[in-house]
Amino acid sequence: MANGGRRRRAFVGSFTAAGGPGIVTAAVAPDSGALTVLSSVNGVPDPSYLALAPDGDTLYAVSETAEGAVAAYRVPGDRPEPAGPPVSVHGSGPTHLSLFAGHVLTANYGSGSVTAVPVRADGTLARTASGVLRHTGSGPHTSRQRGPHAHQVQPDPSGRWAVSVDLGTDSVRVCTLADGTLRVHREIALRPGSGPRHLAFHPGGGAAYVLNELAPTVTVCRWDAADGSLRPLTETPVLPGAPAGDAYPSGIAVSPDGRFVWTATRGEDVLSVFAAEGDGLRLLATVPCGGHWPRAITVADGFLYAANERSGNVTWFALDPATGTPRRGGSVEVPAASCVVLG
Repeated sequence: MANGGRRRRAFVGSFTAAGGPGIVTAAVAPDSGALTVLSSVNGVPDPSYLALAPDGDTLYAVSETAEGAVAAYRVPGDRPEPAGPPVSVHGSGPTHLSLFAGHVLTANYGSGSVTAVPVRADGTLARTASGVLRHTGSGPHTSRQRGPHAHQVQPDPSGRWAVSVDLGTDSVRVCTLADGTLRVHREIALRPGSGPRHLAFHPGGGAAYVLNELAPTVTVCRWDAADGSLRPLTETPVLPGAPAGDAYPSGIAVSPDGRFVWTATRGEDVLSVFAAEGDGLRLLATVPCGGHWPRAITVADGFLYAANERSGNVTWFALDPATGTPRRGGSVEVPAASCVVLG
């Protein structure tokens, strides 16, 4: 069992404005990866993305609303318990969050900014944010890139840098955080109009894979933690043929051994599996996601979980260790599901 004898659990975020139950807790069967819903809590509106503290005792959730907030929950048992009031991120539409250097960072899509909220020693949040980094710029896509849209922020594998991905400016920003203040160390431009959404690092720490929502492609980059530099190398389509319309890629994950990369594409309702080969990726296969509009994917313990927003379910797949191919195991109903975090 994980976390000192505590059974493996999954936490599922959802959009309450679309009928979601809030944050759902599910038990995880270790042999099959199957989920069994245990409880739900509706503490903040639209907790669309979640992050678990390393000790597994505290769960953090964005509130993806125009006002924008982040909230902390204690998770000693099967039902999350609020750990203080939500904290404003002073930005709109936070879509992602992560833990970095004693802070919770949020990527605020609507306002095109990244916010740092201090985390106290007991895991609760400070009452106010310590800083907000506002992105600037735009892109050539007239309806989606009129201004910045920070979509993801996370630490790099070394823990030295915070990396934010901006769909609106076609760029990735490498940042530092000191005394509660975020500063841009380097901004890396990607292909104009690609619309980067999420980034996943290779476990070896020397590569990063950027999923582009508007392209739809994955850009393979060389990552150098010594000087915080990201260098784009190659770009690979996530589908075997051109989509009929906008494809809307959404989530990306890398296998713990670095051999495979998986993506989800909402407009096609598929999961794609790639072989990581040197400085590039090779598309191996696509499989149905088991629902409609897979917003996010998570890989853990040899299983892949897809949060299918519009069909209202989370599907789990066993991953073939030789080929990386996801083989569907089953699904559980979670209306307006948006992400899955295991702990």
